[in-house]
Amino acid sequence: MRKSGPPKGLVSYLVLELLDEKPRYGYEILKEIKDISGGHWEPSYGSVYPILYKFEEEGFAQRIEREDEPDRKYFEITEDGHEKLAEKRSEVGETGDDFTDVILGFYHVFAALATDERFEVTNPERGEGWRFDEEFSAWITEQVIRHHEYYFDEFERVEDTPEEFADRMGLDDE
Repeated sequence: MRKSGPPKGLVSYLVLELLDEKPRYGYEILKEIKDISGGHWEPSYGSVYPILYKFEEEGFAQRIEREDEPDRKYFEITEDGHEKLAEKRSEVGETGDDFTDVILGFYHVFAALATDERFEVTNPERGEGWRFDEEFSAWITEQVIRHHEYYFDEFERVEDTPEEFADRMGLDDE
């Protein structure tokens, strides 16, 4: 179970991957991460800029000057940064359970706010904002399925219980 936020090291990994593509400045990195998330998540300035400065201090990135944009602080990945990126790729590859906890955890909270009698959420009037209800839950689910089909293949229901799925996939009990 995760406490909160994205898996540890995710933002620094994304920063290195994006610098591996081309030199970038902080705001550009923020916007690219937002685009990668489909517009649903953008890390704060307070997370990206310290990472860039830390990478510069540790020799994983270096500042470069651009004549066409002298006021912007561009960074590019260094040879040591490429080695660090290889480490980060391995680390992030092991965070699948963290991602699952974040995705399912927030969905469960959404559904609880819509259905659990302990919560008295005042929803906006229909047409005036997002609501905690069955119709919005169905739309969220539909979007997840559409994303699955876009990135992978046609969606097929998985009938396994969580325990059956974990057993079938050889996942350790946690």
